[in-house]
Amino acid sequence: MKALTYQGKRNVSVEEVPDPRIVEPTDAIIRVTSAAICGSDLHLYELFGAFIDKGDILGHETMGEVIEVGSEVTRISVGDRVIIPFPIACGVCHMCALGLTTQCETTQVREHETGARLYGYTKLYGQVPGGQAEKLRVELADSNAIVVGRDLPDERYLYLTDILPTAWQGVEYAQVPEGGTVVVLGLGPVGQFAARVAKYRGYEVLAVDPVPERRALAERHGVQTFDLTDTITAELRERTLGRGPDSVIDAVGMEAHGSTAIGVVQQAVTLLPDAIGRPMMDKMGMDRTAALYLAFDVVRRGGTVSLSGVYAGDADILPMKTLFDKQVTIRMGQCNVHRWVPTLLPLVEDPEDPLGVMDLATHTVPLEEAPALYETFQKKEDGCIKVVLKP
Repeated sequence: MKALTYQGKRNVSVEEVPDPRIVEPTDAIIRVTSAAICGSDLHLYELFGAFIDKGDILGHETMGEVIEVGSEVTRISVGDRVIIPFPIACGVCHMCALGLTTQCETTQVREHETGARLYGYTKLYGQVPGGQAEKLRVELADSNAIVVGRDLPDERYLYLTDILPTAWQGVEYAQVPEGGTVVVLGLGPVGQFAARVAKYRGYEVLAVDPVPERRALAERHGVQTFDLTDTITAELRERTLGRGPDSVIDAVGMEAHGSTAIGVVQQAVTLLPDAIGRPMMDKMGMDRTAALYLAFDVVRRGGTVSLSGVYAGDADILPMKTLFDKQVTIRMGQCNVHRWVPTLLPLVEDPEDPLGVMDLATHTVPLEEAPALYETFQKKEDGCIKVVLKP
């Protein structure tokens, strides 16, 4: 089959690779009908080469049709149309029962002391082959292949695999009071959905992004937007009676604009041999925290900062005096996709499309064009906000 594979820093290619096969009796194989490029994939493209091998298959936003099932699979059948949440969870352990499927005790990567295995990610999360491919092996299929309807286009369902539940969780974690104000930092795919979800739930939404096309898309959905300028903190406080917003959702993460010195260090580490770079990134890594610091600065006293953007540094410096003095609550974590899908499924199937799932993809291309679109997406060129791949 054809699959999008990692070849090196800023270098991915579509290659012929062996078809996936049933390994465990709980597995299933799907024919991929749609996959997407996620902002998290760009971290692999740019920074995490020390934890990826040449030839690894990327991608964790995947849906398709079941073409084979293992002997112990009972809840799905050949021919079912399914979405595949990006975390692999057993559905029955203590953590899954709590709704924390990204902490699944069955699939935790204990070698690296990390959470549940993830599709198409790094050694830190199991190095599981991803779904930017013609086929995908689905582990623990009864818990990780969710059957959806047949009558609506893939884009109605595809974003349930990651970015829409991630946005929903981000708003949940933001703990916005009734009638309150939330600021969304970053209007990439997750930020777009976080802003729409917050509007849908009745909050005042202010959003910040330096890219005009991203601001324009958010404005189509009733979101007030701001450029990322030197006066942004003052502007946001002015809009919130001088206090700052009740909540801030950071949908940017580790590669924020700014933090130039840390960016230089990140790039330098990617040039080191894996044996040296891997422990440095694992235990001494630092993120570009400009968005994080902005969130802490602008949120009102007693407010909440919700982190949906991915962070990976274990040596980051936080402004603890400020956080303590302002009584800021911080909530964060990989999205527990399985927990939120039942809530979101009726919304994506609603003919009115209240969250605008049909108004996000800016580029829908064949799988063969994925390498070029990785570059376009990373550089924020050609108005690129969300890429859907068609194997």
